[in-house]
Amino acid sequence: MEKNKKIYETIESLAKKHHCTTSQLALAWVLHQGNDVVPIPGTTKIKNLNQNIGALLVNLSEEDLREISEAVPIDDVAGVRYFTERHAKISWKFANTPPNDSSVSI
Repeated sequence: MEKNKKIYETIESLAKKHHCTTSQLALAWVLHQGNDVVPIPGTTKIKNLNQNIGALLVNLSEEDLREISEAVPIDDVAGVRYFTERHAKISWKFANTPPNDSSVSI
């Protein structure tokens, strides 16, 4: 928990730098990953939906994207994502996603 807390505090600091919430920064980062990547935030409250929409107003430079990525080294995130084997089996790791065909435009 302490290890992940330090990562969160770094992201929280970066969010303040960009005048947004940590959730908005995370969504903005995902939105900047390319046209074939789409964030799918889940919420049951309108206020959270409105906050998520605010991520569209967060502009990130290449340097900002790099800084955010470096703030969360994947090997430094502690803990497991899924608590049971059943959950692990339905994760993206086991999806049969076809390779990206860049000749297809949407």
